[in-house]
Parts: sequence; C-alpha cells; structure tokens
Amino acid sequence: MDTERRRRATVKDVALEAGVSRGTVSRVLNGQPYVSEDARAAIEAAIAKVGFVPNRAARSLVMQSSQAIGLIVHEPHSLFVEDPNIASILLGANSALSEADYQLSCLIADTPRDVDRLARYLSGGLIDGVIIVSARVGDPITRAVVELGLPAAFVGNPRDIGDAAHVAIDNRGSAREITKRLVGTGRRRVGMVAAALDRDSGADRLAGFVDALGGDFDPQLVERVPFYSFSDGKAGMKRLLDRVPDIDGVFASSDAVAAGAIEALREAGRRVPDDVGIVGFDDSSWALRCDPPLSTVHQPADELGSAAARAVLAQLDGQTFTAPILLESPIVWRESA
Repeated sequence: MDTERRRRATVKDVALEAGVSRGTVSRVLNGQPYVSEDARAAIEAAIAKVGFVPNRAARSLVMQSSQAIGLIVHEPHSLFVEDPNIASILLGANSALSEADYQLSCLIADTPRDVDRLARYLSGGLIDGVIIVSARVGDPITRAVVELGLPAAFVGNPRDIGDAAHVAIDNRGSAREITKRLVGTGRRRVGMVAAALDRDSGADRLAGFVDALGGDFDPQLVERVPFYSFSDGKAGMKRLLDRVPDIDGVFASSDAVAAGAIEALREAGRRVPDDVGIVGFDDSSWALRCDPPLSTVHQPADELGSAAARAVLAQLDGQTFTAPILLESPIVWRESA
C-alpha cells in the first residue's frame, strides 16, 4: 500500500471533492446551521467517497463535548474481576450509551492515589459525564463531580450526594424480607456475614437484617468483613462459627460472600441446608455455582447500569432529576435454605 493510500483523508480533501470551502465542511461536521441542502448533500457524498473520519478529539474542542461517559468503579482490582454485578452494570451502561452514540470510558479507583488521580482527571474535559459505582460517603470523587457540576448518576445512594441522580434498589427492605423468610424456615440462631459497611448497600443490608430480627437481634451474631468477596465470606464465616458454634441460619450480604461462607461451613463439617440454612444477595452467577444453589435477592445489575447511563444522557439533554430511580429486587428461593 503506497503512502497516498495510507494517508488519512482530511477536511481539505472533503472540501475539494464537494467543491465548497473548508469552513462550510466544518459547519456541517459540527452540526451548525446556515448550510444549503445542496451543499450539505455534496459534503456528505464527498465524505463517503474520500473515506473521511472526523477527528473526535479536535471536534470536542469546538463542540465542547467528548461524546464519552466515564464509569467509575470504586473497588479493589481483584473485586472488579470477581464481582459479576460490576460487569453487568458496565454492560448495561455500555448498551444504553452505544444507542446514543456515546463511548463508555471505564475508570477503576482502588488505592487513595487512584482516587486522587481520577478526581484530577475529571476536571480535564475528557468526559461529558459520569456513572459512579460503589461511592463512599466523603468520597473525593463525589466531591470533584459536585464541584465541577458534571452530569452524574450514582448506582446506589451515598448519603452525601444531595439531589444528584441515582438508581438503586431497596437494599434494606429486600434484606429484611429474605431474613424473615430464612427465620420462617424454623432457624433459631440466625447470623449475618455483613460486608461493605462503608457504603450504602452494605449498611442498608445490615439494617434490614436487624429490622427482621427485631427484639431477637444479637450483635454477637454479626461478623463484619470489608468486601463483597468469596475470601471475605469464607473468613467471616469461620470467625462466626468459632464464636457461635450452634448457628443454624446465615444471611450473607452478597452471593460471593455466601459462596465463601458455604465453603467454610463445608470445611467445618456443617451441611447446607440441613444444619445451616444460608441466603445471599444479588442473584448473580455465584448463586448458581453454589452447591446447593443459593436462595438470594435478585439485583437487576444490567438495568441499574442502563438506567444510570440514561440518567446522565438526559442531564446532557437539559433534564433534571428530583427523585431516585428504584428498581424491583424480588426474592429468588432455592435449595440453600
């Protein structure tokens, strides 16, 4: 292939082919008015003929738009790979953005250094808005979004986001209902492996567990762990068994945590559900990988992602939000309880 064939077509090439000025071509590319229909048709035909592809970076300087939306996941790298909910949120968001001809830019915040770097990155004009997953109260990323006035939607509901758009499920109500159902199977010593208490989802699931038990709640039956992970679930269940050996029911605050808890129970010689009934939360792929299959709460992660993306796009279109977007989260009952 010779040099001429390798060279990328330019605005000048389009203008020469269409017989118009480069300024006229630029007005068409940037969606500006005051171009005749004949000139517009000639330019569109010339673009197709010469194979011109607009330089989006250059266009963004003129249009003040990057056509990109950032999806920020504030989780450890290991959990990003392990947690199927994150992947489903990402794919749901990408699908909605693709329909609108926007690009999804995935940004992971693991360490405090990552958080500071991303907070600076947001001010660079490289993205038009953000979807934020797993934000914590007092998160520097949240503060940066608020200060910059970026269109944003949160998956979840951190308590310090004011009236920012957010999409969520009723974590507290769902946790309360599945705990009540577990107790209703005849379990008398029901505990919880409670993860991620530094964010709204984890804190709300623990609150729902406490609601369900009412006056029978015993703080000794709650084991706190940092993350929604298999390893934290296994370690937390081991500690809970050491402290409360006669436990006969467990609410794990995610399916991954439940899978780890089941492994710890198996290693301790406890049968599920014969000796210990266990329920999780998410209805992710972890639920069906468990043996026996896991009773859980269905979290529509892909719908959360797509709804958050549409909320950001709507803000870019000038709309405002005054109420959260809440999605259904029904109980899915299987053999583990």
